[in-house]
Amino acid sequence: MSMLDDYAAVTGSDVIAQLHQLAEPMQGMKVVHVNSTRSGGGVAEILTKMVPLMRELGIDTDWEIISGEGDFYTCTKGMHNALQGHRIPISQQLLDVYAKTNADNAEALRPTLEQADFVFIHDPQPAALLQHCPGRRGKWIWRCHIDASHPYRPVWRYLRERIAGYDASVFSLAAFAQELPHPKYLIPPSIDPLTDKNVELEQAEIDAVLEEHQLDPERPMLVQISRFDRFKDPLGVIRAYQLAREFSPHLQLVLAGGGATDDPEGATVLEEVRAAASDDPNIHILLLPADAHRTVNALQRAADLVIQKSLREGFGLTVTEGMWKGKAVIGGDVGGIRLQVIDHHTGFLVNTPEGAALRIRYLLHQPEKLQEMGEKARSLVLENFLITRHLREYLTLMVALMNNAGDRIELG
Repeated sequence: MSMLDDYAAVTGSDVIAQLHQLAEPMQGMKVVHVNSTRSGGGVAEILTKMVPLMRELGIDTDWEIISGEGDFYTCTKGMHNALQGHRIPISQQLLDVYAKTNADNAEALRPTLEQADFVFIHDPQPAALLQHCPGRRGKWIWRCHIDASHPYRPVWRYLRERIAGYDASVFSLAAFAQELPHPKYLIPPSIDPLTDKNVELEQAEIDAVLEEHQLDPERPMLVQISRFDRFKDPLGVIRAYQLAREFSPHLQLVLAGGGATDDPEGATVLEEVRAAASDDPNIHILLLPADAHRTVNALQRAADLVIQKSLREGFGLTVTEGMWKGKAVIGGDVGGIRLQVIDHHTGFLVNTPEGAALRIRYLLHQPEKLQEMGEKARSLVLENFLITRHLREYLTLMVALMNNAGDRIELG
């Protein structure tokens, strides 16, 4: 049985047949994805499965990583934050490091990139590679996973100069996109229902995870899974939990996640979170390794409520994961969370710790509503946010670029 046959059991066979039809014109073509890390964050998780699925469809697909020193990641973290609206000037020294790092990586990757039929460049880190591949023969696509709706303009101008020459850009939502001199496409990200993070688990395995981390299965549990990043607002989550406990004294909070290799701020934020939690034995801060996927799965399945109180968010795949497990989600009213958390139907959108606490209190005292929202949440993910849909839209984009984005394309 092929990998795609396994997905057919979840999505239905018609979905898989459509993937084969779209891939037919691209048999043997070379596709390369480039980002800055193989672990940590949604981009790496998506590519871990997207690349082998493309290969199974007969497309010669590779995944390359660019690497740099500390100043490079300090620069790109600043770019990431600036794209999300923070006024973060980046010094010329750091920009010089960024440019040199891209040039050095291009030297090693140039033969692969210039010969590829399609190159997907993910986020700001490798965006400047295009400038160093003058002999390219294929189409280059810049894939922005960040909410760039209100970027800090000096940083955006710098990046735009390096992105303008691409053949297309992809954003997760229309609201995230910026004006560029080439076609723009909207493709939300996705989760893989067959990975360790999302497959069904036996209750014994869930119970073992709870026991390992000293969590009480008999008490209500609020869970946020995310990197320790200020934009994920872990301090706001702690405050919401503290307010909610005034009405639900048995509530326990789990803040679980790790860091990404391209995020130098994670350790600082983790220390701030530990300080805010103080000596509360009901707040469980779990620093998990990048491969702790079944642990994350178990925590989400054991949760009474999943929360993702982000202040800025590209899409929020941890929201998708929680919804796939049939959980109502309390999410920050930002970015791609709005596309998933349908207020009063699959969860609640909130802007403040006080608002989050109010919704936590309501749902914990309305078990029927909690279950109804969870069922709606899972159905929404099944229909819209699985990797098969994501792959279909990447294939459609590639077919469109092969045909110069024609108004009508016949697949045969």
